[in-house]
Amino acid sequence: MPVKILMVCLGNICRSPLAEGILASKLPMDQFVVDSAGTGHWHIGNPPDKRSIFTAQKNGIDITHQRGKLFKTSFYDEFDFIYVMDTNNYEDVIKMARNEEDKKKVQLILDELFPGENVDVPDPYHGFQSNFDQVYEMLEEACESIAKKLLKK
Repeated sequence: MPVKILMVCLGNICRSPLAEGILASKLPMDQFVVDSAGTGHWHIGNPPDKRSIFTAQKNGIDITHQRGKLFKTSFYDEFDFIYVMDTNNYEDVIKMARNEEDKKKVQLILDELFPGENVDVPDPYHGFQSNFDQVYEMLEEACESIAKKLLKK
């Protein structure tokens, strides 16, 4: 049974698709499943933002197959780890938790690098291509840390 990891942001078209692609590229597909979702409904069924696609492609990762989906309570049953991009998404996901076991699965992704500091991955949606590149660098470092931990287990 593969270990399942979910990445969550607001619209599921900028940050979480990048995080999904980055982490998936670091883990063996036969042992791990990485997916992503959003806490907002605006982009359900849509591909990632073209700037996220561009940033991923220039780093050797293809995220064009991904489609936006809405975070559901049932994801607590489906996934072993849930990484959220910022404190607002964290609060939204935690509100949907049914119990302490659900809550234990959720953490801010940048807690991997800055434990307990509640550092957010900034939303690049209203920014420029360079903002997407900056987000990629943050997520690359966090996903490297996550991958190393998961591969040790």
